[in-house]
Amino acid sequence: MNIPGFPDAQAAARRIARWTHRTPVLTSSTLDRLTGARLLFKCENLQKAGAFKARGATNAVFTLDDAQAAHGVVTHSSGNHALALARAAHCRGIPCTVVMPENANAAKRQGVARYGGQVISCAPTLRAREQTLQALVARTGGHFVHPYDDSRVIAGQATCALELHEQAGPLDTVIAPVSGGGLISGTALALGELAPATRIYGAEPANADDAHRSLHAGHIIPGDAPETIADGLRASLSPLTWHFVSRQVADVLLVTEAEIITAMRRIWEIMKLVVEPSSAVALAAVLKAPERFHGQRVGLILTGGNVDLDALPWRMTL
Repeated sequence: MNIPGFPDAQAAARRIARWTHRTPVLTSSTLDRLTGARLLFKCENLQKAGAFKARGATNAVFTLDDAQAAHGVVTHSSGNHALALARAAHCRGIPCTVVMPENANAAKRQGVARYGGQVISCAPTLRAREQTLQALVARTGGHFVHPYDDSRVIAGQATCALELHEQAGPLDTVIAPVSGGGLISGTALALGELAPATRIYGAEPANADDAHRSLHAGHIIPGDAPETIADGLRASLSPLTWHFVSRQVADVLLVTEAEIITAMRRIWEIMKLVVEPSSAVALAAVLKAPERFHGQRVGLILTGGNVDLDALPWRMTL
């Protein structure tokens, strides 16, 4: 297992600077009053390809040598990694093919196509993703860039927290959504070096609570095909991301579907930011238990803004 270190994050920051945004950190006095905390939102919804995933995917693609890149890149993803990898491949001028579950967000599928990526559909299970990907690699020889179980991807995701620390200074707490764990692993990697006193929390849907159960059990408990409005948070931890989660994450906080939708709507209405449901889980966790964060400076990572505007969740029956 190749565990990335802080120098890898620093190298990634230099490597991706030309191809990604240094996203802003925004605040809201209204949300501060509601929660009793000073909230600092790292706006990765404004990132290239609409999500933090651009960081890890770009770092991975631009670390490939010419021989590795010759047959293009492939992956499996429910959406944002697919978009990010397709864009990174487009920037480098190589092909990209993505295996996506058949229930993937329509806006994200369309985004992959806009970047010139090819989409192959599969059943909405991890097993189906992996089997379809294996056949794809055998057929094309494409280089597999895993959505999170990849040291190059984690090093790239670490640049988000590296920037947050530079922009906001030391924080009492940072909260990041958890799916496969690439972002929170990168957050742990960066803050473990820059701000070891900062508490790191994950947040995830109660309907997709495998990271929470894993952390409390002391070993990985995989989930498969969970049903949640937060379509970007359906993956399970890997051995590489478990290395960081098990050592540096204080807890993984759970929120309901209704709480996710409420938090998403508050961000849209109050901050005028378009975020997807997966982004809203961090704020939902603070709104659910504000006493835990009262008086603290809390960094919240808004992970992405790739929303299907024809299927906004508050139109649904909660």
